[in-house]
Amino acid sequence: MKTNVHWLGTGLSSIPGIKLLSQSDNCILHIWARNVDKAKSELSEEGIDVVIHHLDWQQFSSEIKAGDIVTSMLPVTEHVKVANICLETNAHFVSSSYISPEMALLNDAAKAKSLCFINEVGLDPGIDHLFAHLLVDSYRKSAEYDVDNHLYFRSYCGGVPKIPNDFKYKFSWSPLGVLKALKSPSKWIEEGRTKSANAPWESLRGIFITPANEDFEAYPNRDSLPFVEHYNFAQNWQVKEFVRGTLRLSGWSKAWQSLFDNVSALTPSDQEQQLTDISKQLEKKYAYQENEPDRVVLYVELLAKNAEAKVWHQAYFVDEAGNKQGQAMARLVSITVTMAIESIIAKELETGVHPAPSDPKLIEQWLNKLKEKGISIEHINY
Repeated sequence: MKTNVHWLGTGLSSIPGIKLLSQSDNCILHIWARNVDKAKSELSEEGIDVVIHHLDWQQFSSEIKAGDIVTSMLPVTEHVKVANICLETNAHFVSSSYISPEMALLNDAAKAKSLCFINEVGLDPGIDHLFAHLLVDSYRKSAEYDVDNHLYFRSYCGGVPKIPNDFKYKFSWSPLGVLKALKSPSKWIEEGRTKSANAPWESLRGIFITPANEDFEAYPNRDSLPFVEHYNFAQNWQVKEFVRGTLRLSGWSKAWQSLFDNVSALTPSDQEQQLTDISKQLEKKYAYQENEPDRVVLYVELLAKNAEAKVWHQAYFVDEAGNKQGQAMARLVSITVTMAIESIIAKELETGVHPAPSDPKLIEQWLNKLKEKGISIEHINY
């Protein structure tokens, strides 16, 4: 029997995933969109023939049946609302977004109903989690493993224009989320100590990504500290560096300096409106044009040193560009989401609220599927 899959949202990051599921033998796909005409136009251009519903919350709730899978590609503020509908209707839930405190509170209720609420199954967060778990597992099993080794973990990801422009960046979706991220504080571990910053420009550093043979700019993203435990680092490990960060093209900080100045000067009373106004201006000037290729670079590494020298060093690397199958960001996010859906159908995931899987065997299956879909993944043993 095929599983009903309800996909909410048809933005740029949804199209490749929708196309894959529309061809699946395991599910019946239902699309829910706020603008049905626009969704029909976008999907028909890709030759996708699926049922498209207008996203009316009452109608949506009435259509969901026990055992269905609901995928929310809506703004993050809508996820908990959708997840609560899933609880009421005994449906599973999937999103590519970080697990919010409100989402985490649904864990016990989801488990009690044997429902899987999987999140963080896009690119970053998502594929980066998969790489991190494989690296830690490989290190634990290696002959070089020693609790006294000094460990250096770095995970950097960025979406950048394939063809660099004066702004050193282009927007795949509304710039508002990027602008708000500029106001977000961050925490990470450096030289064995916790460090923090209130904005990206306070912690900006230049880095050289060896597999790409290229210089980038980078800054820590959000709070990296909870992921030390999430990635199964033991409490007695000597963690000297642990950072999850964002990559930008070299020269990005100079190109964005006036924007940094404007954002840092905003007052709480007018911040939301001013950020919205700036977002509209940036979208007009720096949005991707039709068929313009984007680029995604993801680099995750784990390095172990003893008192004398490096003893263990591995990394995973992805460098993808937009092509006929879609933008790189869209493919990496939504194809990974489809793998989560397929894993729920195959009963491969635990119940409750959780992020991307940590089991090495399942991760390898996911990575093999990504490769089958044309994603190049390089595993480097230095």
